[in-house]
Amino acid sequence: MQKLFIILSFTFFHFGIAHAQRTGEIQGTIKDRKTQEPLIGVTIQVENTQKGTQSDVDGNFKISGIPTGSYNLKATYVGYKEAIKFNIVVSSGNANIINFVMEEDSKQLNEVQVVVNRSVSVASTETPNSIQKLSTEEIKNNPGGNFDISQVIQVLPGVGGTSGGGAFRNDIIIRGGAPNENVYYLDGIEVPVINHFSTQGSAGGPTGILNVSFIEDATLASSSFNAKYDNALSSVLQFKQRDGNKDHFQGNFRVSSSEAAATFEGPLSKKTTYLVSARRSYLQYLFQLIDLPIRPNYWDFQYKVTHKINAKTTLTAIGLGAIDKFYFGVPRETSPSKEYILRAFPYINQWNYTVGFTLKRLLENGYMNVSLSRNMYDNSLEKYEDGKQESKGLVTLDTKSQEIENKLRIDVNKFIDKWEYSYGVSSQFAKYNANSYNRLRKELRNTDGNIIQPEVAFRFNTAVDFFKFGAFGQVSRKFFDERLNFSAGIRTDMNSFTNEGMNPLKTLSPRAAASYSFANKWRVNASLGRYYKLPIYTVLGFRDNTGTLVNKDNKYLQSDHFVSGLEFIPRPSTRFTLEGFYKIYNNYAVSAHDGISLANQGGEYGAIGNEKIESIGKGKSYGVEFFAQQKLQKNLFAVFSYTLFWSQFSGKDGKFISSAWDSRHLVALQVGRKFKKGWELGGKLRFYGGAPYTPFDLEASQKNYATLGVGLLDYSKLNTLRLKNFSQFDFRIDKKINFRKQSFDFYFDIQNALLAKNPSFPNYTFERTADNSGFATTDGKTLNPNGSNAIPLIIADATANVTPGLGLIWEF
Repeated sequence: MQKLFIILSFTFFHFGIAHAQRTGEIQGTIKDRKTQEPLIGVTIQVENTQKGTQSDVDGNFKISGIPTGSYNLKATYVGYKEAIKFNIVVSSGNANIINFVMEEDSKQLNEVQVVVNRSVSVASTETPNSIQKLSTEEIKNNPGGNFDISQVIQVLPGVGGTSGGGAFRNDIIIRGGAPNENVYYLDGIEVPVINHFSTQGSAGGPTGILNVSFIEDATLASSSFNAKYDNALSSVLQFKQRDGNKDHFQGNFRVSSSEAAATFEGPLSKKTTYLVSARRSYLQYLFQLIDLPIRPNYWDFQYKVTHKINAKTTLTAIGLGAIDKFYFGVPRETSPSKEYILRAFPYINQWNYTVGFTLKRLLENGYMNVSLSRNMYDNSLEKYEDGKQESKGLVTLDTKSQEIENKLRIDVNKFIDKWEYSYGVSSQFAKYNANSYNRLRKELRNTDGNIIQPEVAFRFNTAVDFFKFGAFGQVSRKFFDERLNFSAGIRTDMNSFTNEGMNPLKTLSPRAAASYSFANKWRVNASLGRYYKLPIYTVLGFRDNTGTLVNKDNKYLQSDHFVSGLEFIPRPSTRFTLEGFYKIYNNYAVSAHDGISLANQGGEYGAIGNEKIESIGKGKSYGVEFFAQQKLQKNLFAVFSYTLFWSQFSGKDGKFISSAWDSRHLVALQVGRKFKKGWELGGKLRFYGGAPYTPFDLEASQKNYATLGVGLLDYSKLNTLRLKNFSQFDFRIDKKINFRKQSFDFYFDIQNALLAKNPSFPNYTFERTADNSGFATTDGKTLNPNGSNAIPLIIADATANVTPGLGLIWEF
């Protein structure tokens, strides 16, 4: 396949040279931020060209005949702040759809002085700090990102991933919080699952579900959350999707070393557009080729349909779904690491979907959104003593569960003079079903058939359903000629399941934020707030062996944020921020069995929370972030971030220790350079401090490994050890070729191009015989069920895994 790509690349390259300069098109819509009404007569200019136009009576614009290449797009309008969209790639294959939301600027009307443009800033009155935004081009061309948003956002400040044993996972760690402390919204619809092979009760997974061809931009808020969002303790990540092309059919096909994806869009009528896509993985064939025992196999699907009912009312339908199967194959050549994988990881069968409708209605001095959605997550896990799925008598884990949510959300957004306010309510009907068996210790009998060691196992069947309710209000205003921005909000959440769930005062969560521009290019900001999250469904629905729901007394997890920072914007394309943060946690979930905080779980495959939980944990995370961003100027763009932080949580003993996510240092640098004739180079460097980990309880591990396939940790020494530092450099080169109505983008991507040896978390196993027919023993006999004659082996690899990728994007 690689040879085929190379041949095609040279063919199209030479063919492209023989053709004249190709052109492309930009189209879109321009709206007022407060009213969402279309703006008429806005001037749109393609920078450094003579190309431009003005928006029509519906706020639409179209610029044709633009020579292919990368540009910045500027929108100007009297009485409004200038807006710039950076790094717009114009190709001859697809029209680029770019939308603007412009904000009024009273200074232009009241003062003659020149106003400094703040186009690169993404702060708002409601969220003045701890907020970052990525455009679709920054996502698509991220070196090593593989078109995966969860990996791309790791260049932002405060954002880390799972290093060490979390390889091939997309866990998003924000400012030292656990992966399940983040919430995700797609066009205002909450999407609980954004990764394939997600860990139930957490997040993560080896690759993302979202198709970047749909995404207009992604906005990450790591504090000062708007009161409309519930269940967020560490971040709110919003994905805004564009509408389909309203003029004609177009699409793209993407093929890479691991997957193939197709996207189609166009008009269904004069008032209706669509976007639809499907993606298929063939990662399982690649892993088989390189003799890895894991076989991840997945599909995903996505759609968006937008219908403009009339000038003031729009109906949008969205959908997202995935089918995942994680199984194993017998490797051609064995090794302790491969044998460990076969015995330690479960077989995974998952599927999930989110579908929703949003009705947007323009009102006098504002607008209203009504959203109705449903999401479902089906998870099946199986694990066997010998790692073979056909050995039904040796099952150690068999879990089948479903999470179902039906949601209604209403929010109203209005303004009066200089005041802006919003309010809304939400209701959900949630269901959780599970049938679970988890064997911790195998039954042993002597030669007479008498039991000498009883089986230790958890068995439970559960089916629970309950309602969740929420209400919020938010108000904001600008003072002193817009130099001071202030906002305040309040929210409460209730549920009909937990013992204290219907008391709205228990989850009253106020928040406030302010931002002050003390100089023309400088702004200082601060925020504080209290946020709550309902315990995860695996906790709420857990029953003990008597069938009793033992976690109904759990409380909402609580997190208080204190943030202050400084923002400097020397020019419209350049931005620097410096922020300090302090987060305090209360009511955090602690395992009654192990006595450890669930803040240390969620970085493995499977599920967490299926046990008795106590809401007695506390935590704290604090640190400082620096961020520098240069948008596209003179064909160069760059991002740099550095975060120094500490993350500590307490368990049953009340002692604060480093959490599993306490890597201390997060460094990211990404640089891109565009050249003539469609060439582009990019590089990304990441550095994480060593992650904490817990040593094995060697005695307990030896006794139970034959049954469990994994070692048991010594929680009396929780996170007392650390891995070595993690570093990785990714490199990418693109070559874009344009024809009359088609374009091709050939890219070559290398992850870990500098061959850095990164450590993995140690794994516990038994040494095997030379011919791999079984386990080696100290006495040469068959392995005893309690492992007493085994030869323990700790696998602690530090390998330089290099992942090259070759791909093609065809636009038509």
